[in-house]
Amino acid sequence: MSSEYERSDSYSDLDSRWSDFTGDESQPDPADDFVFEFHSVDEELGPDQRWSTWLEVERGSRGPEPRPPWVVTEQAAIDTELGVLKTGKEADVFLLERAVEAIGDNPAKSSLLAAKRYRTEEHRSFHRSTSYVEGRRTRNSRDSRAMAKKSSHGRSVAAGQWAYAEWDALNRLWKAGVPVPYPVQVDGTELLMEFIDDGEGGAAPRLAQVRPSKELLGVYFEQLRNGMRELARAGLAHGDLSPYNVLAQAERIVMIDLPQVVDIVGNPKGMDFLMRDCHNMATWFTNRGLEIDEQELFADLLTMVF
Repeated sequence: MSSEYERSDSYSDLDSRWSDFTGDESQPDPADDFVFEFHSVDEELGPDQRWSTWLEVERGSRGPEPRPPWVVTEQAAIDTELGVLKTGKEADVFLLERAVEAIGDNPAKSSLLAAKRYRTEEHRSFHRSTSYVEGRRTRNSRDSRAMAKKSSHGRSVAAGQWAYAEWDALNRLWKAGVPVPYPVQVDGTELLMEFIDDGEGGAAPRLAQVRPSKELLGVYFEQLRNGMRELARAGLAHGDLSPYNVLAQAERIVMIDLPQVVDIVGNPKGMDFLMRDCHNMATWFTNRGLEIDEQELFADLLTMVF
């Protein structure tokens, strides 16, 4: 023990003997060991920009794992609104770019998202039929009372309910392998999801807008049937499926507009909604030259339910 104390004492006057080690008569500055490099960051955002809200939402309001590699999760990312993709009776869809600049060894990263923003009831020109929501309940009793009174808070809750209903459906169906956009996050009445493009920077067309070849028509139908079967396996029907709610991205189809998904068994009209989905899609494919029997499609889907 004595040798340790002696060694410690021998270095107690290290500062006074600095010149013996270095030949420098000046004294060492402890601050020399701490060198920081600062880079100014422009925090001025444009009128159509905001900081990414990814970390502002609850963990359960972010997309399911494993997340696609294109999802930008960095806190320093900026959301830039690029324009309107679609205006609807109850929601508008905007094109959003979420991007982060290169920081150190981390490369720059960006992705395009579809931002679907539901309107409150006083700004909507269409109200979804209550038939879709039979069996659904609002957990928060205060919210239930506010919705019944149609207060401003109640109207916001109602709009948010549709956003979260679509969020829940997208999460559930994405995990089940149904061809739907990847759900990125939900925040109040805004739902961010994968932007389905046409391969050239624009939005993918709706199925109703394309004229596929006979071969591609068959490819589309097989994908659609498999998607409807996975929906049915989960006990659900789209509820509003039509060629206008299906996107055609090259040889891939994607189902969209899912806030009204219907519990086939729990909803008294569940079977009717499923049959209507079958009728709408069978009619479109048949009119394009691919004979589809809606009753056979309906029966096939029922085998997935029971």
